[in-house]
Amino acid sequence: MARPAEKARSMMNKWVALREKGNQTPAFNNRNKRPYLASECQHLADAERFRGQIIREISNGISKVQNPALPEHEIRDLNDEINRKMREKWHWNKRIRELGGLDYISIEKQRQIEEGDTQQNQGYRYFGAAKDLPGVKELLAKEEEKLQKTKIQRDTYKNLTPDYYGWRDEEDGVLLELEPLANKQMDQMNPSKKRRISRKIKGDEDGDDEEDEEDYLAVPTQQDVAKMFLEQKKKALLAKFGV
Repeated sequence: MARPAEKARSMMNKWVALREKGNQTPAFNNRNKRPYLASECQHLADAERFRGQIIREISNGISKVQNPALPEHEIRDLNDEINRKMREKWHWNKRIRELGGLDYISIEKQRQIEEGDTQQNQGYRYFGAAKDLPGVKELLAKEEEKLQKTKIQRDTYKNLTPDYYGWRDEEDGVLLELEPLANKQMDQMNPSKKRRISRKIKGDEDGDDEEDEEDYLAVPTQQDVAKMFLEQKKKALLAKFGV
């Protein structure tokens, strides 16, 4: 039989174990088990640890899918599994932000932009040997071309100054000096415009259309353009042969 001291020590150990178990938080009880939903996690440290687990699983999957000798169906299955883990990681990133942690969503997006990732706007991504699957290479090339066009447009507008839009035209005073002269020229043009309008009101429309075209359009005809090109060719030939 056990002695009374041993019984007391055993009861004391059981009581201490029960007390520690009662003081533990639910997160500590299930510290090694990742919940199915990220919203069930209530502690920032646990969310960070679970996110690290997912990142390690994604890294292992990417290492496996690098092998081009794998059958096509295995490559597709691995790529699907990686994308599923990527979506799960996005939920944990969101949960970490809700719990007051770092905004990993913005950090990862900025990193993709800096690295020139052509798949940053796609929901489904391709990794390793999956990029060489039939039809995938053409799709990625099209996305890269679209990204380059967007980057060129963004860089073009980024280097434009307010001078391009004419917001500082009046700062040097030149425009203000030319404005009275332009107003005076407009006043001189107004009488002829009034005469044309008065002729149209009276019904005298003979030659009005031709005058309007000459005053406002002044576009050379096709014959004039051909004649002009012919003259330029003649001058070029004469200059070439020194005539």
